Amino acid sequence: MRSKIAVIGDRESVAGFRAVGFDVFDVPEAEKADSGEQLSNLISELAEKQYGIIFVTEELISASPDTPDRYRNDMLPAVIPIPGRNGSMGIGMENIHKNVEKAVGADIFND
Repeated sequence: MRSKIAVIGDRESVAGFRAVGFDVFDVPEAEKADSGEQLSNLISELAEKQYGIIFVTEELISASPDTPDRYRNDMLPAVIPIPGRNGSMGIGMENIHKNVEKAVGADIFND
């Protein structure tokens, strides 16, 4: 069975992903105050529907940083931060550093 892929973020950031066949869920700018709870509920719903990969814009992740942590030790879904239309906030790279340090036992990216 092939896993489904979802992309969550503001319309401008995620619209292009629809063209490559991903399921897109946009969070309008007006709802940013509620975006943390909305993101948590949406990811839970997508996890129940067997989505294997869920890309989320860094802006939404920053509104609800604990949400992706709930799935960190689970095989699926993989919740992956991506830059939004305003560019990268560094959250995705920070997560990569943490995971590599956990796997290797040292921060190999440290200058």
